[in-house]
Amino acid sequence: MVILVSNDDGVHSEGLRSLGESLRGLGEVFIIAPDRERSAVGHSLTLDMPLRVKQVEDHLFAVNGTPTDCIALGVLGILKSKPDLVVSGINMGQNLGDDITYSGTVSAAMEAALLRIPSFAVSLVANGDYRFDAAAEFSRHLAQIIMERPLPPYTLLNVNVPNLSRSDIKGVAITSLGRRHYSETVLEKIDPRGKSYYWIGGGDYKWESKEGTDIEAINRDLISVTPLHLDLTDYKLAEEMKRWSIDFNPTGI
Repeated sequence: MVILVSNDDGVHSEGLRSLGESLRGLGEVFIIAPDRERSAVGHSLTLDMPLRVKQVEDHLFAVNGTPTDCIALGVLGILKSKPDLVVSGINMGQNLGDDITYSGTVSAAMEAALLRIPSFAVSLVANGDYRFDAAAEFSRHLAQIIMERPLPPYTLLNVNVPNLSRSDIKGVAITSLGRRHYSETVLEKIDPRGKSYYWIGGGDYKWESKEGTDIEAINRDLISVTPLHLDLTDYKLAEEMKRWSIDFNPTGI
């Protein structure tokens, strides 16, 4: 079995190394990751400049691009065969609820799903003093399960692990995505020349702790596993809109 590992924290991230080590023994593990931190780049693909790949070690490659670039290059260029599984992480910080729309870590797994490869993203819910052992151990366990029970096409799993020892984690919950409420997300500052500049993401926010969500699971010291589907169509709204009698006749005929 060939396993491709990536992240958005960069090729030298401790979480990436922990994940790679945990998966060895399940198959041949290749690590292809950004050459520097690329957090919050979302599902971006580099089209305006050439990408360069540097082999850092055996089976370890650094790319001057995004996590999505790393998966595309790995699957379509670097690897000699299509991987059987893609795992992205271990992210140094949560990817809960609305975070997944920004996350480069989750987007790497999304790119794999688009390429019809089973995949999951794993993140550690912490702001420091990272404890990767439980997340790495669970990643190996989940990888084994996925290889025995294949995911449906165009789906992936988003995993968040409490920053606790293995013995303090209360179990695993299958969850839905939660929501968060921002108080302020853009900060305006003045530079020495009197001109404005801005920081995005500078405000406080509160999580909506709704039953069954990934956020609630983490608050209960549970590992959260959220199944995601790449079909974003709102089928209920689509059926309603068919009754709106939307028509357009630009010629007036």
